[in-house]
Amino acid sequence: MTQNGQDRPVVLEARGITKRFPGVIANDKVSLTLRKGEVLALLGENGAGKSTLMNILYGLYHQDEGEILVNGEPIRASSPHDSIQRGIGMVHQHFQLVPVMTVAENVILGNEVTRGGAILDLRRAAEQIRTISRQYGLEVDPEALVADLDVGAQQRVEIIKALYRNADILILDEPTAVLTPQEADDLVRVMRTLTSQGKSLIFITHKLREVLEVADRIVVLRSGRVVGETTPAQASEASLAAMMVGRSVLLQVEKDAAHPGAPVLEVRGLCVRDDRRLMAVNGVDLEVRAGEILGIAGVQGNGQTELVQALTGLRVPEAGVVRIAGQDTTGATPRRISELGVAHIPEDRQRDGVVTSYQITDNAVLELYYLEPFARGIVRDDAAITRHAEQLVKQFDVRTPSVHVPASSLSGGNQQKLIVAREFTRDLKLLIAAQPTRGIDVGSIEFIHNQIIRKRDEGVAVLVVSAELDEILALSDRIAVMYHGRIVATVQNGELTREQLGLLMAGAGTAQQ
Repeated sequence: MTQNGQDRPVVLEARGITKRFPGVIANDKVSLTLRKGEVLALLGENGAGKSTLMNILYGLYHQDEGEILVNGEPIRASSPHDSIQRGIGMVHQHFQLVPVMTVAENVILGNEVTRGGAILDLRRAAEQIRTISRQYGLEVDPEALVADLDVGAQQRVEIIKALYRNADILILDEPTAVLTPQEADDLVRVMRTLTSQGKSLIFITHKLREVLEVADRIVVLRSGRVVGETTPAQASEASLAAMMVGRSVLLQVEKDAAHPGAPVLEVRGLCVRDDRRLMAVNGVDLEVRAGEILGIAGVQGNGQTELVQALTGLRVPEAGVVRIAGQDTTGATPRRISELGVAHIPEDRQRDGVVTSYQITDNAVLELYYLEPFARGIVRDDAAITRHAEQLVKQFDVRTPSVHVPASSLSGGNQQKLIVAREFTRDLKLLIAAQPTRGIDVGSIEFIHNQIIRKRDEGVAVLVVSAELDEILALSDRIAVMYHGRIVATVQNGELTREQLGLLMAGAGTAQQ
């Protein structure tokens, strides 16, 4: 935004927004403004109140106090439909698309184009979509099946959905979380095109480099309150991180050179089918040694999920061999693999990492509840379980009023820290960490990265799977790139540039081992 950007009209205003949930104030008198044609970045730790505020703006929640104005007019949005009617659209981090339908069918879903009031007019819808695509540089084929699109194209479909409904205000929630560096650059270009044509964007991200690159203004939330507002010209990654967390944050991972030992994880010729019975992992060979971190880089959806599931006993391989600590674990149960000293941070914390309806106490011993000191024969020792949970919460800074509340009451970042606490306090030989810091704030990322490095230095073999290339580069000693179910390159960290790795993630370049 230019220096006279303050003269642009305010298109959205939140005044004194307060939202309470049992035992917590999620938003505490939050006020902010969004001007025409600007990108407003919203930063904050997990649990700072960002999602609650956006859900209020989008009509999923209603505030207890305060008001929202669109173009100067107070609104009371009781549903997303109301917000859409007011020109507010939201692109969610997890895409809201139907894979078996075409782009056009997804875009018009709930807002169908018809002829004669009854016949679906997909041809006219496709033309409207092409017009939007050309206008905003959102290249996409209206007739393509969503299931056949890469994640960058699927995100363009989500943006087109909002624009098709005449959204002038777009909320982008972690929009680059699963994109390659090149796709993220494309999205930045699209954002600039949108604002140049008068659209206004609220941009939620944990990637501070992107904030400084694309934002016009930056608002920071902490503990439900606005604690600062700045601009990229006045800020740095370090200052933004400190504003978010309330202390200085070490943004670069500090680690010494690795001293690899004997192989702990050995994978040969592994083939794994996905839920559609398609070959998601196709002949993968890899090895992780004690005292090293092997990072697997790749755009999500290239077989990483199925690979991790096969290694941890959650999916039975079609072919190949997996050996952990010298033992054949191909197709073994999760319990047997866990008992060999394998820890697993799953990519979907709510589906595979915690039981959200269980208390923190029970989640802290999900893999240990049947062992001493937590059980004596078939009898649980609740006092021992409570003591253990309280120790983990304190040691790993899990923010909670009590260990006896359900895991569902924790923010995403605190759920992640609970999983890390549970997994890291066992006697480990192998750590498998899938998307270990997805959607969490810089303070929690710093903490979890340091814990992973500490485990490596203790002699644990570490496999990190992440769609975040910066995370792979920060943590890994060696890097394997996965594309279409295969390892297309394995290199020492530093042998290839960030851009070269990004091209390999997108399928460019030649395979090397």
